[in-house]
Amino acid sequence: MASSEVSMAVPEIPKPNISSIKNKQLRNAAYRKLKIEKRKEKMKDKKKKKKEAEALGDQAPPKQVPKTIESMRVHDETMVNAQDEEVMKDEAQDEMSTYFRRESTPKILITTSDRPCSRTNKFCKELKKCFPNSEIYYRRGLDLKKIIPQALSKDFTDLMVINENHKQPNGLVLTHLPDGPTSHFKMSNVKLATEIKRVGEMTGHQPEVILNNFNTRLGHSVGRMFASLFPHDPQFNGRRVVTFHNQRDFIFFRHHRYVFRNAKKAGLQELGPRFTLKLRSLQKGTFDSKYGEYEWIHKRHEMDTSRRKFFL
Repeated sequence: MASSEVSMAVPEIPKPNISSIKNKQLRNAAYRKLKIEKRKEKMKDKKKKKKEAEALGDQAPPKQVPKTIESMRVHDETMVNAQDEEVMKDEAQDEMSTYFRRESTPKILITTSDRPCSRTNKFCKELKKCFPNSEIYYRRGLDLKKIIPQALSKDFTDLMVINENHKQPNGLVLTHLPDGPTSHFKMSNVKLATEIKRVGEMTGHQPEVILNNFNTRLGHSVGRMFASLFPHDPQFNGRRVVTFHNQRDFIFFRHHRYVFRNAKKAGLQELGPRFTLKLRSLQKGTFDSKYGEYEWIHKRHEMDTSRRKFFL
């Protein structure tokens, strides 16, 4: 009689139900352990796929591009190419053109709303270190329209106003002098340098500036305003870099110092502060809340009809 081999299926070990653990501390510990295990498995799979792709060489299947909200962005008619002749002509005549022709050097006046709290004052001091050739002045009850002539008389090229609410910085008004434009941003997720882990030590070198994903006509205008806040020639030996990264119309501000570990890799150390901006309006000319002419205003209920529609 012929013997037949019977393959026995190995039963799967059921995963522990963390939510059934009544003790909160034990439940949190089990959840952290599970997350670490999942991360290790993910890294193991990633390394395995990388080795398989390297072994196959040119015959390796193309890397799949994941679908994201950014990749499925609704087409915007104002998307422009930086080398477009019409765009170049407009930029040669706009309010920031004197900066880009190297006819002016940035000089920034940083101020706050009336009676700022200590956190806002600390934030302004850290901004002063980020932006070379900037000075802090306290409002002392002065209207913003009265500050602008004083700033012009002292050759300031930009005015930066930090607003606050509930003792937290929550807004930024940026005015390019003498002819504008003026942009108003909502500010969130503010972290001071003292609140960032393993923060680096800041030097006095003039930083490099990186502007990411400012692709529309509106985005170009906002990006040029940010670029004109920094001196023309960065001191690369200081290895300081300031980044304005636009993602889904949220502008992430980061300030780093980089170190070259070898020919291919560079390490980053954050210097702070860290915050996020959301454009609320862009106004022609200097600040005028009553009679100012607005180029663009964010109307949430009318504009935010699609998650895949962006304006910068």
